[in-house]
Amino acid sequence: MARVITLCNQKGGVGKSTSAQALAAFLGAYGKKVLLVDFDPQANTTSGIGVNPRKLEKSVYHALIGRVPIGDVIIKTKFAGIDLLPASAGLAGATIELVDMAGREYKLKGILEHVRRDYDFVIIDSPPSLGLLTLNALVAAQKIVIPVQCEYYALEGLADLLRTIQMINANLKAKIGVMGALLTMYDRTSRLHRAVAKEIRRKFPGYVFQAVIPRNVGLAEAPSHGKTIVQYAPYSHGAKAYRRIAEEILKIEGMGKP
Repeated sequence: MARVITLCNQKGGVGKSTSAQALAAFLGAYGKKVLLVDFDPQANTTSGIGVNPRKLEKSVYHALIGRVPIGDVIIKTKFAGIDLLPASAGLAGATIELVDMAGREYKLKGILEHVRRDYDFVIIDSPPSLGLLTLNALVAAQKIVIPVQCEYYALEGLADLLRTIQMINANLKAKIGVMGALLTMYDRTSRLHRAVAKEIRRKFPGYVFQAVIPRNVGLAEAPSHGKTIVQYAPYSHGAKAYRRIAEEILKIEGMGKP
């Protein structure tokens, strides 16, 4: 049964989609079967691994509202071990349709139950907000990874998100655990970045990944070529950092270091 991990941060531009793609790619490279779920209407993860969201006849939206079975939407990608549950712009409309549905917060969790046995990991990329779609992405997860940019407001946003997760667990009878904060776009020459990283580790001990994701040209360029960092620049600093994060996740999940 797959471990379901949601990447979440209510702030945009923190490397969430990049992290979802890279982690799926490295887990796949380590022989794990991964379902990468794009649950953001911007569909950056879908386009980032070479699927044009504008040409899709079916997306996660259609499975979510019950029009088609989830198995009819999943796409086998060209990357080892990775299947994709793609997003399209139509997903934005799902928020309105979900409002009046019973169990609206559990819709994504419900459709994923049909395929969890087919995978080792389900990696969910959520929208940069705390709306109904993100709520579905959180409720569906067993563990949360929080990409955090090393900037002044990061601590405040991280504390807010952790409080939100506690509220969801209390009010929706969920059992969401925080796997860790993932420090992204890190510049070790920046005094501010070093200070913020140190403060995050001090305030959230045991909840911050050891590896840090640096600012890296390869990571920025890979999605425009429809490739993950594994295929585009496997020996870059960014790729090496995500490889270490994937190894940390395998260790946390008791699957051992490859």
